[in-house]
Amino acid sequence: MATVYPYGAVTTTKDPSSAGSRAALPKGPRRRLISPLQEFLRTESAGGIVLGITAVVALVWANTATTAYEDFWHAEIGFISLGGLDATTDLRHLVVDGLMAIFFFVVGMEIKRELTVGELKERRVALLPVFAAVGGMVLPALLFAAITAGDSDAVRGWGIPMATDIAFAVGAISLLSKHVPNQLAAFLLAVAVVDDIGAIAVIAVFYSDGIQALWLAAAIVGLAGIYGLVRLHVYSWVPYLALGLAVWAAVQQSGVHATIAGVAIGLLMPVYSRRGDRSACPEASTIIDELARGEGDHSDEIGRWQRLQTLGKESVPMLERYEHHLHPWSSFVILPLFALSEAGIVLTGDTVSDALGSRITLGVAVGLILGKTLGVFLGAYLATKIRIADLPGGVTWAHIIGVGALAGIGFTVAIFVAGLAYTDEALIDEAKFGILAASILAGLLGALILRLVSKNGKEDPEAEPA
Repeated sequence: MATVYPYGAVTTTKDPSSAGSRAALPKGPRRRLISPLQEFLRTESAGGIVLGITAVVALVWANTATTAYEDFWHAEIGFISLGGLDATTDLRHLVVDGLMAIFFFVVGMEIKRELTVGELKERRVALLPVFAAVGGMVLPALLFAAITAGDSDAVRGWGIPMATDIAFAVGAISLLSKHVPNQLAAFLLAVAVVDDIGAIAVIAVFYSDGIQALWLAAAIVGLAGIYGLVRLHVYSWVPYLALGLAVWAAVQQSGVHATIAGVAIGLLMPVYSRRGDRSACPEASTIIDELARGEGDHSDEIGRWQRLQTLGKESVPMLERYEHHLHPWSSFVILPLFALSEAGIVLTGDTVSDALGSRITLGVAVGLILGKTLGVFLGAYLATKIRIADLPGGVTWAHIIGVGALAGIGFTVAIFVAGLAYTDEALIDEAKFGILAASILAGLLGALILRLVSKNGKEDPEAEPA
């Protein structure tokens, strides 16, 4: 069994039930910090497999029943009918504008944890993936802009190759877990989290239309209300859901993309619990003893169980509870639905020919494959060269190049940005073609590099690249 610590400390044991195994596991706060990371990586890894299968299903569906595919996702549904007020949307927009807000809520919580108690908390540890991620965002955007320069419509997609798909990238590296250092998964996750921050900022600043100040102010008031609930230690999910829906609706009307509401609410969720273990355990132990002795009547017993339930809510951070419940839905339901609605590109001779001759397709492909690989490497190299960060133990420069290639898997958020950058369906399809092709090639390239490195296994981790 491999236990992943933030970069340096990794313990590998074969039998979790052995005494040596138990001694090797992290204890106390350290163990509580690592468990969410392991759970996140497991869910993302499995979610990446489901996402890949769903993308294939979408392609087959779109190419065998084109009309049925488009009719299904463009089917209108009414979700509000009150007096003379009717609001309708189609299934595709329900997924993109509605359900994806939940995905970004989970992303916001993961960002909050990484910045507060995770790998991005410690400056020297954080700077390596931060520099790597920035390099992996800036270089792809520049390459795309250079390739599409002169075409005012095409160049709007410069944000497309900036994004890394956490699920696919982590899923790919998990398949190579026997051949790469365990620290590499933590490094890739940190790079992807910083990538998410950059993608969210780009969406909010550059892909929002006609900001409406009053609606934005209303959203801020709603966020302030959620912050107030957190400060008052309100544990019921009902008021958070009510205010969250209000914030989502206000952001939707403000001109900022509605998914930003999910990120903002996620960032407000508290990482720390109201009560620590040492505070809650004595009281919980007393209640358990009373239950075991059978003291009091039936109502007393129910009261004790309710008190235990309250202690549990007060002892588990709200962020951990919500992410634990929502992350599987995000990975196994929402993202596959998004892939099913967006990955269905009709591949005919004409569309493939148009895509292969398109500067958008070329810009996306070059940005994701070449830009990400070189950008992540150069960013990390700069951080070590100016001596503000070090490579994780056991990680070589060849590993960094391999991770950079895996970071070129840009499926989910890249497709999401493409839908915001362009309104012409033909341009969107050209971008999607580039994303799908480049993501497959980037995944294969990254896997090949990391597999070759594991076979050689002789590179000095501290050696500078040639």
